Amino acid sequence: MKQEITGRTALYCLLGSPVAHSISPQMYNATFERLGIDARYLAFDIKSDQLRTAVQGLKTIGVRGFNLTMPLKREMVPYCDRLSPAAEICGAVNTIVNENGILTGHTTDGIGYLLAAKDAGYDLRGKKIVQLGAGGAGTSFLVQAALDGVRQIDLFNGHPRPELLEIVRQLQARTRCDVRFHLLADTDALQKALLDADLLLNTTPVGMGPDHLDECLIPDPQWLPQKLVVSDMIYEPMETKLLRIARERGCRTFNGMYMLLYQGAEAFRIWTGKNMPVEEIKKRYFQK
Repeated sequence: MKQEITGRTALYCLLGSPVAHSISPQMYNATFERLGIDARYLAFDIKSDQLRTAVQGLKTIGVRGFNLTMPLKREMVPYCDRLSPAAEICGAVNTIVNENGILTGHTTDGIGYLLAAKDAGYDLRGKKIVQLGAGGAGTSFLVQAALDGVRQIDLFNGHPRPELLEIVRQLQARTRCDVRFHLLADTDALQKALLDADLLLNTTPVGMGPDHLDECLIPDPQWLPQKLVVSDMIYEPMETKLLRIARERGCRTFNGMYMLLYQGAEAFRIWTGKNMPVEEIKKRYFQK
């Protein structure tokens, strides 16, 4: 029987712009209903210049927690009272817990990808990764992977942004992961790094439709050893050009489809202390 909204119903929500396409409300509300939790989740289209007012309003009405999507992940940080270790290093948050007006910021994108990789059969602890790009989700992965025991990450990015270089420095100082920064234009370093890598991960929009469908950051398929696992955070299209040429080379591949599921499951765990029924949610909303 469908749960009714009561005077005690807790509110969780998503802030960002645009948000109308988000699957998060279905995913979370189905989970609340499945577990018998008196709560609802809504999406609100909030732009950068509205964030401060929105956050104050959510604190005032006692919202239990909320997610942030682009363009608000970095802009939310100054409004947090506390940050998780990963969020502190990243300088970005996508999940907020409200405890009596005290806002704690977390980043679950990196955990989401690592759990999605494990779902695909790959435990990345102790492995060497070549990572292309370091935007919001890419930086979250970089930080979480280093914190969670990845042995080495060769990060290739278009520009040596000062804040990114500071993140690399912090990871080198605070973790046992050997994080190395390279420019994407350094194709010799990229080819060399791929020789003994366990995973190649693209976190850039290169390969995403409709404008970049025929683009790929690997100029020669021969650079991909057959033992290499190749992954792309992109899931629209389901198979990017990178994944196609990797598959044709005989590499194992997987995309970023389930990263959204698992980052949401981690946010749910942070909010409620309970586990999302991921297999049920996966079948209901992710396997069309």
